[in-house]
Amino acid sequence: MAALELRHLRYLLAVAEHGNFTRAAEELHISQPTLSQQIKQLERTVGVQLLDRTGRTVRPTDAGQVYVEHARRALRDLAAAERAVHDVQDLSRGHLRLAVTPTFTAYLVGPVVAELHARHPGITLTVTEETQDRIEAGLAGDEIDLGIAFAGPHPPGITATPLFTETLSLVTTAQHAPTTGDRPMPVQDLERQQLALLSADFATRGHIDAYFTRHRVQPRIAVEANSIQALTEIVRRTPLATVLPDAITHDHPHLTPVPLDPPLPTRTVTLLTREGAYRSAATRAFTRLVHGHVANRAYTPA
Repeated sequence: MAALELRHLRYLLAVAEHGNFTRAAEELHISQPTLSQQIKQLERTVGVQLLDRTGRTVRPTDAGQVYVEHARRALRDLAAAERAVHDVQDLSRGHLRLAVTPTFTAYLVGPVVAELHARHPGITLTVTEETQDRIEAGLAGDEIDLGIAFAGPHPPGITATPLFTETLSLVTTAQHAPTTGDRPMPVQDLERQQLALLSADFATRGHIDAYFTRHRVQPRIAVEANSIQALTEIVRRTPLATVLPDAITHDHPHLTPVPLDPPLPTRTVTLLTREGAYRSAATRAFTRLVHGHVANRAYTPA
């Protein structure tokens, strides 16, 4: 495929995405007349009108929509081919695009990335926190290489490999932990507990609220935060408790988990990939390290 044709595809996708020649031209850093001329040249090449310019918004025609889908797939596959060509099997360099749901940055991502950097300092990494549906969309669109989230259901084309079972508990400092001996704390005792919890935009908060509702308890929620780091700092400095994955306490020695009776429902943590996607050496290295980390920390098997 000639360079001019590749440019045509990128121009067409930009117009289809923005529905407007002006905004597409601004994104592409070319003039609007040049963009319009290039799209017309593409239409002459394929012998069919690809864009409907008659309305307020520029839209693909029926033929154009089919062409856009194939163009998007072709450019995605070409990008994957370029990454494969530049992939270095000895891991002296490489790049990995990782997306995780937010709780994993508090106890899983840091140690694994530290080990990856220690072993393979030439590998660069892009890490983003996303909701699970956005991770799956990013995998499908080849915008990320790996995702860490929870067990499905997942959209078609997404492969989920179980990593471990995540357990949530009441988390507090040893100084303020309720005295229950060796027994779990009855869930009804939460009525007397002041909590600092994740805000409602976290899936984990929905998991916690469903547990409270199911057992008919209404703890006093004194603080809501959209940051796990903020929660751990608040709990460390106040008598407040929180509800977080047990594993977070492994790297925060000032925090201690308090099991509840009945326990909060567990969740299966999974490594997500796109079915059939090229797996770079960096991707394979990270996958090995995360499995090794899970085994070394003796997390509950999935």
